[in-house]
Amino acid sequence: MRASVIVTTYNDPVRLVRALEGFSLQERFPDEVIVADDGSGPETAEAVSGFSGGAPFPLLHVRHEDMGFRAGKIRNEAIKKSSGDYIILLDGDCIPERHFVGDHLRLAEKGRFVQGKRVIVGRKASGAFSARDANSFSTLLRQALGFSISNSHHILRMPFFPARRNRRLKGIKSCNMGFFRDDIFAVNGFNEAFVGWGREDSELAVRLFRYGLMRKEHPFSAICFHLWHPARTKDSLPVNDALLEETLKGGGYFCKDGMVKAETR
Repeated sequence: MRASVIVTTYNDPVRLVRALEGFSLQERFPDEVIVADDGSGPETAEAVSGFSGGAPFPLLHVRHEDMGFRAGKIRNEAIKKSSGDYIILLDGDCIPERHFVGDHLRLAEKGRFVQGKRVIVGRKASGAFSARDANSFSTLLRQALGFSISNSHHILRMPFFPARRNRRLKGIKSCNMGFFRDDIFAVNGFNEAFVGWGREDSELAVRLFRYGLMRKEHPFSAICFHLWHPARTKDSLPVNDALLEETLKGGGYFCKDGMVKAETR
């Protein structure tokens, strides 16, 4: 099964390169990585170009103009460019553990989408935290004991532990999520009406549930390490909450303002 990884970024080339380095250390390389660029300056394109020559996987760069936070739209653009049977989402401020791609594929199951887990790397540790640190248990244990990381129970990899299946919205995060290509196209991708931070991932999950999928998660597999950064503005939350509520009250799963516009379907 071919795996396409989509890494979302915006004007953060230093953290983006660390995320890409994490994919260079995978036990199972992705079949392609697509950087979904939400309108960054030229430094991001330079970072992607500089990394691509030595990458052990094809690396693509998909960008649109900077018109505010439009993570849903740029993810849709990247999904349309992807070629994999299975699509894994990661944010560009997250570093994947070396089993990340393999774990997502092992957890992949028809009728499910996978919600991965995050270890939170604190402000003090984030500056120097690297892809190699993400794969060094002794380093991670030291960071955990020093309270430099939180959600540290996820540093234990126990693939034999049973996965959970549910239809809960709590904890839905598209910064670490996997789904079959057929399923994301069936619901028409992310809702591009969402502009500004928040709720576009929960709205997608509502439609995936309505389509008939369940959420699958494993506390000790498919782990990434989220690097600290200043909090994003949440000014758009009232509007985005209303959009989510509209979907919750609706009856369909196909988004009219998704990858394909309803009038052209």
